[in-house]
Amino acid sequence: MGFLSSTRQFLSGTRKDSKSKPPWLLSIRSSTTLIVLTVNLAIFTDIFYYALIVPVIPFSLTVQVGIPEDQVQHWTSILLACYSVALFVGSPLAGIYADHTSSRRWPLLIGLVALAASTLLLCFGNSIGLLVLGRLLQGFSAAIVWSVGCALLVDTMESAVGVAMGYVGISMSVGLLIAPAIGGAVYSAVGYYPVYYIAFGVVAVDILLRLFMIEKKVARQWIDEDHNTSPTAIGTNQVDVEAGTSFVIPGCSSSIEGSGIRAPNSEPNPTDSNHARQNDSDEKRVGTADDAGQISTNPVAHTSTSDCFKALLRSHRLLAALYGLFSQAGIMMGFDATLALFVQNTFGWNSTAAGILFLALFIPGFLSPLVGWLSDRYGAKWPSFFGFCLCVPLLVCLRFVTESSIQHKILLGFLLALLGIALAFANVPLMAEITYVIEATEAAEPGVFGDKGVYGLGYGLFTMAFALGGVVGPLWAGYVVASAGWGTMTWSFAIWAASGALVIGIWLGGQVKREEGTATGQQEGVDMNR
Repeated sequence: MGFLSSTRQFLSGTRKDSKSKPPWLLSIRSSTTLIVLTVNLAIFTDIFYYALIVPVIPFSLTVQVGIPEDQVQHWTSILLACYSVALFVGSPLAGIYADHTSSRRWPLLIGLVALAASTLLLCFGNSIGLLVLGRLLQGFSAAIVWSVGCALLVDTMESAVGVAMGYVGISMSVGLLIAPAIGGAVYSAVGYYPVYYIAFGVVAVDILLRLFMIEKKVARQWIDEDHNTSPTAIGTNQVDVEAGTSFVIPGCSSSIEGSGIRAPNSEPNPTDSNHARQNDSDEKRVGTADDAGQISTNPVAHTSTSDCFKALLRSHRLLAALYGLFSQAGIMMGFDATLALFVQNTFGWNSTAAGILFLALFIPGFLSPLVGWLSDRYGAKWPSFFGFCLCVPLLVCLRFVTESSIQHKILLGFLLALLGIALAFANVPLMAEITYVIEATEAAEPGVFGDKGVYGLGYGLFTMAFALGGVVGPLWAGYVVASAGWGTMTWSFAIWAASGALVIGIWLGGQVKREEGTATGQQEGVDMNR
């Protein structure tokens, strides 16, 4: 029984009673490094698995299911659409669930179960119904990973949200770079099933990390309750989940740090040491200064999901960010659908050479943490605006690649590399802007999102916009290339990028203001940018 109890505590990290000991390796399992690594591996696993099996779907349709050759393209498009539909529908649901559960870790584990089931169905499915179900589960798993994972990164990284989203950009780039090459090489060398064995191995590593990880807000329950609640303990050193010691003021900074929503000004009032209050880690409290300079705390009233949703959509900044994400995803996915066929027809390249060309488009994604740092320092507006503006001339110039010569091949690679940099600047700041908007709205209207916060819902909307772009972009690009040619597709995408720059330039927020800013300055910034 003792072994089972210890195992349950190791997996969940929850505290059974006041006498129970902390989980093994608590400081490591709740460290920022491990949490960031776990979330980014989850995102990498989703992208890797998606890109790994796309090349073998036609084979599974013909050999595993027995679909006639003339219907393979039709069913391939349906299976790709199933993934996007599940991602679009599941993202806000996953975000809402994450905001209303006590831990973001368990939704991630649910997503992992869905991913494992999807892998089994797509690997061994022998009917079109099983393959459709597998793709739906894959999209649902991706919805959870993106919505909940990004919210968990915000909880963990706090003020370095842009850098955290930069790491997400690297995970995407690595997955998109290596998965098609590995999938194609393995399939050519040893056949169909070993491709999925690789996916099973990556999922297994992901499972271990997600089980090993403990969220910071869960780890904080192991701080000595006597020090947390005793009035005489105020100002004493207490155990920290990472560093070992920290200065904790009960009822103020510790409850804010443990919650999903961070106060814009988290420095404690000097008079707090004379007014001890009960520390409630499960209930967010808002402090209001009275005439005497003291802080009174009142529980935030429960806010319905529909009210939170309406409060988010009232923000012009959020709508601008979502449109920008939709545009960036559409442009990027549009090239995924057309670039390989273009170089095959124009240069006579095979799939391997086309895959190498994609390196030029995705390697610049490794600049994403730097772009995120710029967003944290200067706000999301100008880095993203720069990215979209840079996209416009690059997309127009791509129409000049028309013949199979060394000059045109170099030109294509050079333009794609610059386009990869532009797309990184366009994307990462907008991912961070989701958090900036939520923080600014909460600062302007304290308690508008209730006691749970809406980071999950916010990043659910982000994933919806990305999924919609992933549907519209390939359809747009494929239709235009087939009917009017490569040159028309590239300048039409340039118009799309210009519309993104226009929306970003007019409505996106300005410089981020956090601890160093005053409440008045934050309120003014919110009023100017909403």
